Amino acid sequence: MGSSSDHQALMLGLLILFCAFIHCSSSLWDTNALLLVNASLGATRKMPGNLFGVSFEEINHAGAGGLWGELVSNRGFESGGRHSPSIIYPWSIIGDYSLVRVSTDLSSCFKRNPVALRMEVVCDSDGVNVCPVGGVGVYNPGYWGMNIEKGKTYKLVMYIRSLNSINVTVSLTESTGVQILATTNIIVTDVSNWKKMEVALEAKATNHKSRLQLKTNRKGVIWFDQVSLMPMDTYEGHGYRNDLFKMVSDLKPGYIRFPGGSFVEGIYLRNAYHWKDTVGLWEERPGHFGDVWSYWTDDGLGHFEFLQLAEDLGASPIWVLNSGLSREEAVDPSNITPFVQDVLDGIEFARGDLNSTWGSVRADMGHGEPFNLKHIAIGNQDCGRGNYRANYLKFYAAIKKAYPDIKVISNCDGSNTQLDHPAEMYDYHVYENANTMFSLAHKFDHSSRIGPKAFVSEYAVTGKDAGSGSLLAALAEAGFLIGVEKNSDVVDMASNAPLFVNANDKRWMPDAIVFDSYRAYGTPSYWMQRFFSMSNGATLLISTLQSNSSNSLMASAIWFQNPVDNNNYLRVKVVNYGSNKVNLEIAIQGLDPNLIDYSGSTRTLLSSTNVMDENSFQNPTKVSPVQTSLKKSRNDISAILSPKSFSCFDLLILPKFITQIHSISDMSYPSFI
Repeated sequence: MGSSSDHQALMLGLLILFCAFIHCSSSLWDTNALLLVNASLGATRKMPGNLFGVSFEEINHAGAGGLWGELVSNRGFESGGRHSPSIIYPWSIIGDYSLVRVSTDLSSCFKRNPVALRMEVVCDSDGVNVCPVGGVGVYNPGYWGMNIEKGKTYKLVMYIRSLNSINVTVSLTESTGVQILATTNIIVTDVSNWKKMEVALEAKATNHKSRLQLKTNRKGVIWFDQVSLMPMDTYEGHGYRNDLFKMVSDLKPGYIRFPGGSFVEGIYLRNAYHWKDTVGLWEERPGHFGDVWSYWTDDGLGHFEFLQLAEDLGASPIWVLNSGLSREEAVDPSNITPFVQDVLDGIEFARGDLNSTWGSVRADMGHGEPFNLKHIAIGNQDCGRGNYRANYLKFYAAIKKAYPDIKVISNCDGSNTQLDHPAEMYDYHVYENANTMFSLAHKFDHSSRIGPKAFVSEYAVTGKDAGSGSLLAALAEAGFLIGVEKNSDVVDMASNAPLFVNANDKRWMPDAIVFDSYRAYGTPSYWMQRFFSMSNGATLLISTLQSNSSNSLMASAIWFQNPVDNNNYLRVKVVNYGSNKVNLEIAIQGLDPNLIDYSGSTRTLLSSTNVMDENSFQNPTKVSPVQTSLKKSRNDISAILSPKSFSCFDLLILPKFITQIHSISDMSYPSFI
């Protein structure tokens, strides 16, 4: 046992160490970190121009009842199948069997979708069996109610036939049919043959759960088919719902992947996505039942509309094609040739000249110039299944022979081992809990720098960590994306999935954008993705973190030019995934601190009081970025990072010091004097 003096010396030494620690740290539970950013010439690398994009899938009624503006559900009465009688859901009868009898038959004038609605009106305007006031008929509630807004105009198109003259009242009403929002009468004496009718309905009031009614009080039989109601103010008249289009556009996606996902495959091939059924006149599209997600789509949002959407977004289109596989079926390689030819036809539709077979179809749809299709993904999560590799090789050879510039994407994972077949990219999907996702920031650190690059087409935190879209999920995904930035020499593209969810059809959660008939909000993950909106084509700077808790911190730094104000910025992004506050010092090497204009520099913070906080229709921005001015304290930048937070520092670089853009080995970065 030691002496009393020994104990005193030991205690004094511990006290000195304790005081030293306190001097260096704001509290015992704080973390200190230093981020060294090298902004000098030669310490940079240009990132891919379409590094961050979006992955669209027809899931959660993302398109039908969502992004696509069509308000009528089952507009062609085909969802019940090509037989008679069949269900007409969600169409419903106004009146009872003693007054009106509704069924389907195969009398349509469209061969590809032969089902029509047959409405026999038993009552009349006078006589023994008089129709009720207002008449009888059918109504369609759209997708959980139609959003009808006062002052806006809606275009109704429908095909109609009757052996007698008709007087049909067309109305937009609230959900019970009592309040009339817009109405007009269609009176025609001769409709013995199918006749296309078009009317414009201007709403006199607003109701977000409206319905379309077709009523009459004249005895007889009337056939209806292809009943469409579209807002007149869709984006550029291209059919996309304005608010949802803007939310995607605000992400500034470098690419859009379409049409899925599992939607491409189907449980059975007969229910897979067949692009040829989705082009041409909308009235002639047969539609199909997406059996993976269990709902009908009229395919108004088809191959042409996806390509047009990519062009409108300024994004590269990435077409995911069926590789001859569904979840339950697989085409033998000896029989895959027709599938291969179908894909070549689809590329010709996008890129062919006006004299080509399918290029002329595109031109007839109003787009004479070719679309910029340069990426094809063969299949979706099919690598481990029989026939995939053999089928893939046939697709690859045919595509490369006809279109050698197209980049072909394999379903097989090449992140750990080299692929055993040719490809420009490999598709990598990751759905994990939050901690695992954050740790995957280092997933590609040791991937081969030679060979196909990664296409992370689907990533998301799922399970209890995610809820319906939590801050925790967004932070973990942010850490992963910073890792993607740092490895953007081997990761060419990355996108969160799914993109959309209709609040009335939550088949997969969480999602980036939640909507109903008239509202929409972004989850924390959506707002997180906007922090990366300027990374496409930006210049990555070498940055190094020094911290006693580096496992909970991720950071990156880039040069970029803001297209809005044309100013140049140095952006630093930092995720504090830990539970402690971090005292961060940002030291920028190779850049005179006098070049930073702090009056135009900002800090943006994504955080909340609880890591499981979510946004909602009632509080759509509960977890959303908050921007403040950045104040200069010293030559370096000091900041306190809240626990479980994501910070973005945008440093405005004075334009008078920017002399030129150097290009070395296809890398661009600003030089300063």
